[in-house]
Amino acid sequence: MEPLCQFVQFPYAGALRPAYLARPEGSGPFPAVVVIHEIFGLNENIKDIARRLAREGYVALAVDLFAQRNRAVCMMQLMTGTFLRPLRTGALTEVGAALSYLAAREEVDGERIGAIGFCMGGGIAIAWACTDHRLKAIAPYYGTNPRPLEAVARSCPVVGSYPGRDFTARSGRKLDRALDRYDVPHDITIYPEARHSFFNDTGKMYDAAASADSWRRVLAFFGEHFGASS
Repeated sequence: MEPLCQFVQFPYAGALRPAYLARPEGSGPFPAVVVIHEIFGLNENIKDIARRLAREGYVALAVDLFAQRNRAVCMMQLMTGTFLRPLRTGALTEVGAALSYLAAREEVDGERIGAIGFCMGGGIAIAWACTDHRLKAIAPYYGTNPRPLEAVARSCPVVGSYPGRDFTARSGRKLDRALDRYDVPHDITIYPEARHSFFNDTGKMYDAAASADSWRRVLAFFGEHFGASS
């Protein structure tokens, strides 16, 4: 059954921010996932990921951190914020506002919400998990780690997917060791032959095998910790 999809707005910093919502049919309440895009913004690939989650029984809200803003300026602000105050960036407060909007929707179970993010969005998801106890699990793809790494001691469960032929593999290995050290439930997998953005089936680096396996792991992990099959 195809999901119900629409563009919505949620309040943030005295304004309304746009997002793409995909949800299963029915009244719920359903678990929900905030989807955080990579540097390409809220494109058709990210919308499709939201729809895929909806087909699995989640209400998925894909945020647009670049909407109505200059992308280059946004990227500079994100990088500067990540360097100066990695656990207190504007992106974290914006995705937190998106979660609040999701939790208040009548078809959403506000106690069962997670996040998935890609590249830039993966790094945001990891930092966010260290600062927002409302998240029940996150799924970062090829994301970088927050500083200090010890912050992940406060993280919710993590299912991470990293390409072996990419600089983020090092981040994945460090994250795996840190989560072990702090006894945070996790499943970190590095796909040896995959490259950056391997999950994007519209891009040149798409890896069908790594993508399929990572998606299986994400759904199983989400199902275990808060999701549609939990």
